[in-house]
Amino acid sequence: MPRSCETLTLEDAKRMLSAGEARATMLGIPYNIAVVDVGAHLIGFVRQDGALIGCIELAIDKAVTARFFDKTTSFLASLSQSGKPLFGIQDSNAGKVVIFGGGIPVVRDGNVIGAVGASAGTVEQDIEVAEAAIAAL
Repeated sequence: MPRSCETLTLEDAKRMLSAGEARATMLGIPYNIAVVDVGAHLIGFVRQDGALIGCIELAIDKAVTARFFDKTTSFLASLSQSGKPLFGIQDSNAGKVVIFGGGIPVVRDGNVIGAVGASAGTVEQDIEVAEAAIAAL
């Protein structure tokens, strides 16, 4: 019997990206926003006109990191400082782990079903854009 698990869909990702874009526009900052499914695979991405190209991979990696560890990237940041239990975690997974805010797992009925990552502004703005994307669900 095939196993099934709930995951974000392409339609979910489209709604999330649209909401994240709207928040980014409100902030006046062109953003990179990524959505991954339950398996941490990219299902949706948007790079607004003028968004920093250096933030493309950061947005994707923030989403993947949030799904890999089922924690916000800002929470991981607090645990990865020198002397903390996850110090050095950013060197795992071929260096693709991002340990600053803007990556957030998406939870439905107590289960993580994907994640979103946003990158272009301050950490606080990145979190705001990611939270707006999740609120669209």
